[in-house]
Amino acid sequence: MGCAGSSQSQGGEGSVKKIRKPKPWKHPQPITKAQLMQLREEFWDTAPHYGGRKEIWDALRAAAEADISLAQAIVDSAGVIVQNTDLTVCYDERGAKYELPKYVLSEPTNLVEEN
Repeated sequence: MGCAGSSQSQGGEGSVKKIRKPKPWKHPQPITKAQLMQLREEFWDTAPHYGGRKEIWDALRAAAEADISLAQAIVDSAGVIVQNTDLTVCYDERGAKYELPKYVLSEPTNLVEEN
């Protein structure tokens, strides 16, 4: 008896999706780390203007920039509902949709060194 051995059922309405790194992807043209960082900054600067709550956008940014276990804790504590396990599509408790491009979640396979 007791809680130590009990497990939460998987599936159903309240199941928590475990997040994971996005699959490897390729940018349309090879880009440098500096260009990637610029793309990320532009996205995070403009994302809240497309709707949703700023605190959820802030939590998603923190999760995107953290390692997987910390990212999981961040989205769980912020009440983010993960639709796609790679964090590309999420919702808040009010049903607002948050879409994250892969370039804010991981580096492309065709990242090039700067000269």
